Amino acid sequence: MSIFCLGVNHKTAPVEIRERLAISEHHVPEHLGEICRVEGIDEAVVLSTCNRVEIYGGAADPAAALDRLVAYLESHFAVASGEVEFYRHAGEAAAHHLFEVASGLDSMVLGETEIFGQVKKAYALAQETGTTARRMNKLFQQSFSVGKLVRSGTSIQQGSTSVGSAAVDLAEKIFGKLDHCRVMIIGAGEMSRTTAQSLLSRGARSIIVSNRSYDKAVELASELKGEAVRFDDWETKLDHVDIIVSSTAAPHAVVHASAIRRVMERRRGHSLFLIDIAVPRDIEEEVNEIDNVYLYNIDQLQQIANEGKSRRERQIAVCRDLIAVFLREKGIEALAPVPEGHHRAEAGGKRNDTPGRPLPQS
Repeated sequence: MSIFCLGVNHKTAPVEIRERLAISEHHVPEHLGEICRVEGIDEAVVLSTCNRVEIYGGAADPAAALDRLVAYLESHFAVASGEVEFYRHAGEAAAHHLFEVASGLDSMVLGETEIFGQVKKAYALAQETGTTARRMNKLFQQSFSVGKLVRSGTSIQQGSTSVGSAAVDLAEKIFGKLDHCRVMIIGAGEMSRTTAQSLLSRGARSIIVSNRSYDKAVELASELKGEAVRFDDWETKLDHVDIIVSSTAAPHAVVHASAIRRVMERRRGHSLFLIDIAVPRDIEEEVNEIDNVYLYNIDQLQQIANEGKSRRERQIAVCRDLIAVFLREKGIEALAPVPEGHHRAEAGGKRNDTPGRPLPQS
Protein backbone atom coordinates (compact mmCIF):
# COMPACT_ATOMS: atom_id res chain seq x y z
CA MET A 1 0.00 0.00 0.00
CA SER A 2 1.31 3.47 -0.93
CA ILE A 3 0.01 7.03 -1.29
CA PHE A 4 -0.63 9.28 -4.27
CA CYS A 5 -1.63 12.82 -5.26
CA LEU A 6 -3.40 13.94 -8.44
CA GLY A 7 -4.12 17.59 -9.16
CA VAL A 8 -3.94 20.89 -10.95
CA ASN A 9 -3.02 24.30 -9.55
CA HIS A 10 -2.46 27.92 -10.55
CA LYS A 11 0.90 27.01 -12.08
CA THR A 12 -0.35 24.15 -14.25
CA ALA A 13 -3.88 25.10 -15.31
CA PRO A 14 -5.71 28.37 -16.09
CA VAL A 15 -8.66 29.46 -13.98
CA GLU A 16 -11.06 28.26 -16.70
CA ILE A 17 -9.90 24.68 -16.08
CA ARG A 18 -9.64 24.98 -12.28
CA GLU A 19 -13.19 26.30 -11.93
CA ARG A 20 -14.54 23.39 -13.99
CA LEU A 21 -12.79 20.89 -11.72
CA ALA A 22 -13.55 22.74 -8.48
CA ILE A 23 -15.56 20.78 -5.90
CA SER A 24 -17.67 22.82 -3.49
CA GLU A 25 -17.45 21.92 0.18
CA HIS A 26 -21.08 20.75 0.08
CA HIS A 27 -20.31 18.17 -2.62
CA VAL A 28 -16.94 16.96 -1.28
CA PRO A 29 -18.41 14.08 0.80
CA GLU A 30 -20.28 12.78 -2.24
CA HIS A 31 -17.13 12.79 -4.37
CA LEU A 32 -15.02 11.29 -1.58
CA GLY A 33 -17.40 8.35 -1.41
CA GLU A 34 -17.32 7.86 -5.17
CA ILE A 35 -13.53 8.14 -5.31
CA CYS A 36 -13.17 5.47 -2.64
CA ARG A 37 -15.33 3.17 -4.74
CA VAL A 38 -12.93 3.53 -7.66
CA GLU A 39 -11.10 0.20 -8.02
CA GLY A 40 -7.84 0.14 -6.08
CA ILE A 41 -8.37 3.36 -4.05
CA ASP A 42 -8.68 2.73 -0.31
CA GLU A 43 -8.55 6.26 1.17
CA ALA A 44 -9.07 9.79 -0.11
CA VAL A 45 -8.85 13.47 0.82
CA VAL A 46 -10.01 16.24 -1.54
CA LEU A 47 -8.37 19.67 -1.35
CA SER A 48 -10.28 22.16 -3.52
CA THR A 49 -9.46 25.89 -3.33
CA CYS A 50 -9.48 28.78 -5.81
CA ASN A 51 -5.87 27.99 -6.73
CA ARG A 52 -5.82 24.18 -6.71
CA VAL A 53 -7.83 20.97 -6.92
CA GLU A 54 -5.93 17.99 -5.50
CA ILE A 55 -6.90 14.46 -4.51
CA TYR A 56 -4.72 12.51 -2.09
CA GLY A 57 -5.26 8.84 -1.48
CA GLY A 58 -3.96 5.40 -0.64
CA ALA A 59 -3.66 2.55 -3.12
CA ALA A 60 -1.75 -0.71 -3.54
CA ASP A 61 -0.95 0.28 -7.14
CA PRO A 62 -0.77 4.13 -7.29
CA ALA A 63 -0.09 4.27 -11.04
CA ALA A 64 -3.23 2.29 -11.88
CA ALA A 65 -5.25 4.22 -9.30
CA LEU A 66 -4.16 7.53 -10.81
CA ASP A 67 -5.23 6.44 -14.29
CA ARG A 68 -8.66 5.43 -12.99
CA LEU A 69 -8.95 8.67 -11.02
CA VAL A 70 -8.24 10.76 -14.14
CA ALA A 71 -10.98 8.83 -15.93
CA TYR A 72 -13.33 9.52 -13.02
CA LEU A 73 -12.67 13.28 -13.12
CA GLU A 74 -13.05 13.43 -16.90
CA SER A 75 -16.38 11.60 -16.70
CA HIS A 76 -17.78 13.70 -13.84
CA PHE A 77 -16.59 17.19 -14.79
CA ALA A 78 -16.71 19.29 -17.94
CA VAL A 79 -13.30 18.27 -19.27
CA ALA A 80 -12.59 16.15 -22.31
CA SER A 81 -10.26 13.18 -22.30
CA GLY A 82 -6.67 14.46 -22.41
CA GLU A 83 -7.73 18.12 -22.11
CA VAL A 84 -6.20 18.56 -18.65
CA GLU A 85 -2.58 17.81 -17.84
CA PHE A 86 -2.83 16.62 -14.23
CA TYR A 87 0.31 16.35 -12.12
CA ARG A 88 0.75 12.93 -10.57
CA HIS A 89 2.82 12.08 -7.52
CA ALA A 90 3.22 8.76 -5.74
CA GLY A 91 5.02 7.61 -2.61
CA GLU A 92 7.62 10.05 -1.29
CA ALA A 93 6.86 12.58 -4.05
CA ALA A 94 3.20 12.76 -2.97
CA ALA A 95 4.20 13.35 0.64
CA HIS A 96 6.76 16.01 -0.28
CA HIS A 97 4.17 17.79 -2.42
CA LEU A 98 1.65 17.95 0.44
CA PHE A 99 4.33 19.13 2.86
CA GLU A 100 5.22 22.01 0.51
CA VAL A 101 1.54 22.84 0.02
CA ALA A 102 0.89 22.96 3.78
CA SER A 103 4.02 25.09 4.26
CA GLY A 104 2.91 27.70 1.71
CA LEU A 105 5.77 26.90 -0.67
CA ASP A 106 3.41 25.97 -3.52
CA SER A 107 1.06 28.95 -3.11
CA MET A 108 0.47 31.85 -5.50
CA VAL A 109 1.47 34.15 -2.62
CA LEU A 110 4.57 32.43 -1.32
CA GLY A 111 4.35 31.66 2.39
CA GLU A 112 0.69 32.63 2.79
CA THR A 113 -1.06 31.07 5.77
CA GLU A 114 -4.58 30.53 4.43
CA ILE A 115 -3.65 27.26 2.70
CA PHE A 116 -2.66 25.68 6.03
CA GLY A 117 -6.20 26.10 7.31
CA GLN A 118 -7.62 24.84 4.02
CA VAL A 119 -5.52 21.65 4.23
CA LYS A 120 -6.69 21.07 7.81
CA LYS A 121 -10.31 21.61 6.79
CA ALA A 122 -10.01 19.21 3.83
CA TYR A 123 -8.60 16.50 6.09
CA ALA A 124 -11.26 17.08 8.78
CA LEU A 125 -14.03 16.75 6.17
CA ALA A 126 -12.55 13.49 4.86
CA GLN A 127 -12.32 12.18 8.43
CA GLU A 128 -15.94 13.11 9.07
CA THR A 129 -16.99 11.41 5.83
CA GLY A 130 -15.05 8.28 6.77
CA THR A 131 -12.60 8.17 3.86
CA THR A 132 -9.32 8.30 5.76
CA ALA A 133 -7.45 5.48 7.45
CA ARG A 134 -3.90 4.95 8.65
CA ARG A 135 -2.08 6.26 5.55
CA MET A 136 -4.02 9.52 5.14
CA ASN A 137 -4.16 10.10 8.89
CA LYS A 138 -0.38 9.81 9.20
CA LEU A 139 0.24 11.84 6.04
CA PHE A 140 -1.93 14.81 6.95
CA GLN A 141 -1.03 14.90 10.63
CA GLN A 142 2.65 14.98 9.65
CA SER A 143 1.96 17.74 7.10
CA PHE A 144 0.60 19.91 9.91
CA SER A 145 3.80 19.39 11.91
CA VAL A 146 5.91 20.28 8.86
CA GLY A 147 3.83 23.38 8.08
CA LYS A 148 4.16 24.70 11.63
CA LEU A 149 7.90 23.96 11.68
CA VAL A 150 8.52 25.84 8.41
CA ARG A 151 6.55 28.91 9.50
CA SER A 152 8.16 29.09 12.93
CA GLY A 153 11.68 28.20 11.80
CA THR A 154 12.07 30.42 8.72
CA SER A 155 11.24 33.91 7.45
CA ILE A 156 8.96 32.67 4.66
CA GLN A 157 6.05 34.80 5.94
CA GLN A 158 8.00 38.03 6.32
CA GLY A 159 7.75 40.87 3.82
CA SER A 160 4.84 42.36 1.88
CA THR A 161 4.09 40.68 -1.44
CA SER A 162 1.35 42.92 -2.86
CA VAL A 163 0.65 46.63 -3.19
CA GLY A 164 -2.16 46.33 -0.65
CA SER A 165 -0.10 44.49 1.95
CA ALA A 166 2.83 46.89 1.44
CA ALA A 167 0.49 49.83 2.12
CA VAL A 168 -0.83 48.19 5.28
CA ASP A 169 2.67 47.40 6.57
CA LEU A 170 3.69 51.03 6.03
CA ALA A 171 0.56 52.25 7.82
CA GLU A 172 1.44 50.10 10.83
CA LYS A 173 4.94 51.57 10.91
CA ILE A 174 3.43 55.06 11.07
CA PHE A 175 0.52 54.47 13.45
CA GLY A 176 1.41 51.24 15.23
CA LYS A 177 -1.81 49.29 15.63
CA LEU A 178 -4.52 50.42 13.22
CA ASP A 179 -7.38 49.87 15.69
CA HIS A 180 -8.26 53.57 15.89
CA CYS A 181 -7.37 54.57 12.34
CA ARG A 182 -9.99 56.05 10.04
CA VAL A 183 -9.65 55.49 6.31
CA MET A 184 -10.90 57.49 3.32
CA ILE A 185 -11.09 55.95 -0.13
CA ILE A 186 -11.19 58.31 -3.10
CA GLY A 187 -12.31 56.32 -6.12
CA ALA A 188 -14.20 53.02 -5.93
CA GLY A 189 -12.08 50.75 -8.17
CA GLU A 190 -10.74 47.28 -7.46
CA MET A 191 -7.35 48.46 -6.18
CA SER A 192 -9.08 50.77 -3.68
CA ARG A 193 -11.31 47.92 -2.57
CA THR A 194 -8.49 45.42 -1.98
CA THR A 195 -6.29 47.96 -0.17
CA ALA A 196 -9.20 49.00 2.05
CA GLN A 197 -9.97 45.35 2.82
CA SER A 198 -6.33 44.82 3.81
CA LEU A 199 -6.50 47.81 6.16
CA LEU A 200 -9.76 46.58 7.71
CA SER A 201 -8.27 43.12 8.21
CA ARG A 202 -5.52 44.71 10.31
CA GLY A 203 -7.96 46.61 12.50
CA ALA A 204 -8.80 49.94 10.80
CA ARG A 205 -12.14 50.85 12.32
CA SER A 206 -13.99 53.03 9.84
CA ILE A 207 -14.13 53.68 6.11
CA ILE A 208 -15.31 56.72 4.17
CA VAL A 209 -15.80 56.23 0.42
CA SER A 210 -16.00 59.02 -2.13
CA ASN A 211 -16.38 58.60 -5.87
CA ARG A 212 -17.53 60.68 -8.83
CA SER A 213 -20.34 58.19 -9.30
CA TYR A 214 -22.07 58.44 -5.93
CA ASP A 215 -23.96 55.19 -6.51
CA LYS A 216 -20.66 53.29 -6.74
CA ALA A 217 -19.45 55.01 -3.57
CA VAL A 218 -22.60 53.85 -1.78
CA GLU A 219 -22.14 50.31 -3.09
CA LEU A 220 -18.52 50.03 -1.94
CA ALA A 221 -19.24 51.74 1.38
CA SER A 222 -22.00 49.22 2.01
CA GLU A 223 -19.65 46.32 1.22
CA LEU A 224 -17.02 47.71 3.61
CA LYS A 225 -19.60 48.74 6.24
CA GLY A 226 -18.54 52.36 5.87
CA GLU A 227 -19.93 55.76 4.92
CA ALA A 228 -20.33 57.23 1.43
CA VAL A 229 -19.78 60.94 0.73
CA ARG A 230 -20.23 62.85 -2.50
CA PHE A 231 -17.09 63.59 -4.46
CA ASP A 232 -17.40 67.36 -4.02
CA ASP A 233 -17.56 66.94 -0.24
CA TRP A 234 -14.68 64.59 0.57
CA GLU A 235 -12.35 67.41 1.67
CA THR A 236 -14.75 68.29 4.48
CA LYS A 237 -14.03 64.91 6.10
CA LEU A 238 -10.24 65.12 6.14
CA ASP A 239 -9.97 66.46 9.69
CA HIS A 240 -11.07 63.06 10.97
CA VAL A 241 -9.11 60.80 8.60
CA ASP A 242 -5.76 59.08 9.24
CA ILE A 243 -5.23 57.24 5.95
CA ILE A 244 -6.25 58.25 2.42
CA VAL A 245 -6.29 55.71 -0.41
CA SER A 246 -6.76 57.38 -3.78
CA SER A 247 -7.35 55.55 -7.06
CA THR A 248 -9.48 57.53 -9.50
CA ALA A 249 -9.43 57.66 -13.29
CA ALA A 250 -8.91 61.43 -13.29
CA PRO A 251 -6.36 62.74 -15.83
CA HIS A 252 -4.92 65.14 -13.22
CA ALA A 253 -4.36 65.41 -9.48
CA VAL A 254 -7.47 65.49 -7.30
CA VAL A 255 -5.69 65.83 -3.93
CA HIS A 256 -3.77 69.10 -3.76
CA ALA A 257 -0.99 70.15 -1.42
CA SER A 258 -2.85 73.35 -0.51
CA ALA A 259 -5.82 71.38 0.84
CA ILE A 260 -3.58 69.04 2.85
CA ARG A 261 -1.70 72.02 4.36
CA ARG A 262 -4.97 73.54 5.54
CA VAL A 263 -6.00 70.25 7.09
CA MET A 264 -2.67 69.66 8.82
CA GLU A 265 -2.83 73.09 10.49
CA ARG A 266 -5.92 71.86 12.32
CA ARG A 267 -4.61 68.37 13.22
CA ARG A 268 -2.02 69.48 15.82
CA GLY A 269 0.75 67.23 14.54
CA HIS A 270 -1.37 64.12 14.04
CA SER A 271 0.07 62.13 11.11
CA LEU A 272 -1.64 61.64 7.76
CA PHE A 273 -0.75 58.72 5.47
CA LEU A 274 -1.63 58.95 1.76
CA ILE A 275 -1.56 56.00 -0.63
CA ASP A 276 -1.72 56.99 -4.30
CA ILE A 277 -2.38 53.92 -6.46
CA ALA A 278 -3.69 55.83 -9.47
CA VAL A 279 -2.04 56.24 -12.87
CA PRO A 280 -1.89 59.16 -13.66
CA ARG A 281 -1.24 60.05 -10.03
CA ASP A 282 -4.07 61.48 -7.96
CA ILE A 283 -2.01 63.25 -5.30
CA GLU A 284 0.38 66.16 -5.88
CA GLU A 285 4.00 65.23 -5.12
CA GLU A 286 4.39 68.42 -3.03
CA VAL A 287 2.17 66.81 -0.38
CA ASN A 288 5.19 64.78 0.74
CA GLU A 289 6.99 67.97 1.80
CA ILE A 290 4.42 68.74 4.50
CA ASP A 291 5.34 67.85 8.10
CA ASN A 292 3.79 64.64 9.46
CA VAL A 293 2.47 63.70 6.01
CA TYR A 294 3.61 60.45 4.38
CA LEU A 295 2.90 59.87 0.68
CA TYR A 296 3.57 56.67 -1.29
CA ASN A 297 2.68 56.07 -4.94
CA ILE A 298 2.04 52.79 -6.71
CA ASP A 299 5.62 52.41 -8.00
CA GLN A 300 7.05 52.80 -4.51
CA LEU A 301 4.59 50.29 -3.10
CA GLN A 302 5.26 47.85 -5.94
CA GLN A 303 8.99 48.09 -5.27
CA ILE A 304 8.40 47.24 -1.60
CA ALA A 305 6.20 44.31 -2.66
CA ASN A 306 8.83 43.05 -5.12
CA GLU A 307 11.50 43.21 -2.43
CA GLY A 308 9.21 41.22 -0.13
CA LYS A 309 8.68 38.59 -2.82
CA SER A 310 12.44 38.31 -3.37
CA ARG A 311 13.06 37.85 0.36
CA ARG A 312 10.47 35.08 0.50
CA GLU A 313 11.89 33.40 -2.60
CA ARG A 314 15.32 33.33 -0.98
CA GLN A 315 13.74 31.44 1.92
CA ILE A 316 12.52 28.55 -0.26
CA ALA A 317 15.84 26.69 -0.06
CA VAL A 318 15.95 27.25 3.72
CA CYS A 319 12.42 25.83 4.05
CA ARG A 320 13.24 22.78 1.95
CA ASP A 321 16.41 22.12 3.93
CA LEU A 322 14.35 22.28 7.13
CA ILE A 323 11.82 19.82 5.72
CA ALA A 324 14.63 17.48 4.61
CA VAL A 325 16.18 17.47 8.10
CA PHE A 326 12.77 16.82 9.66
CA LEU A 327 12.14 13.86 7.35
CA ARG A 328 15.62 12.40 7.91
CA GLU A 329 14.82 12.33 11.61
CA LYS A 330 11.15 11.29 11.42
CA GLY A 331 10.74 9.62 8.04
CA ILE A 332 7.49 9.75 6.07
CA GLU A 333 5.12 8.10 8.52
CA ALA A 334 2.47 7.34 5.89
CA LEU A 335 4.97 5.11 4.06
CA ALA A 336 6.20 3.24 7.12
CA PRO A 337 5.47 -0.52 7.17
CA VAL A 338 2.05 -1.32 8.61
CA PRO A 339 2.29 -2.80 12.12
CA GLU A 340 1.50 -6.53 12.20
CA GLY A 341 -1.75 -6.03 14.06
CA HIS A 342 -3.12 -3.75 11.33
CA HIS A 343 -2.72 -6.10 8.36
CA ARG A 344 -5.89 -8.06 8.99
CA ALA A 345 -7.95 -4.89 9.56
CA GLU A 346 -6.75 -3.26 6.36
CA ALA A 347 -7.34 -6.41 4.37
CA GLY A 348 -10.90 -6.64 5.62
CA GLY A 349 -12.12 -3.26 4.41
CA LYS A 350 -11.44 0.43 3.93
CA ARG A 351 -10.90 3.16 6.54
CA ASN A 352 -10.94 0.91 9.58
CA ASP A 353 -9.09 3.07 12.08
CA THR A 354 -11.01 6.31 11.55
CA PRO A 355 -14.56 6.58 12.88
CA GLY A 356 -16.98 8.50 10.71
CA ARG A 357 -20.41 8.48 9.23
CA PRO A 358 -21.22 5.92 6.49
CA LEU A 359 -19.95 6.71 3.01
CA PRO A 360 -22.40 8.68 0.86
CA GLN A 361 -24.33 6.45 -1.50
CA SER A 362 -24.27 7.10 -5.24
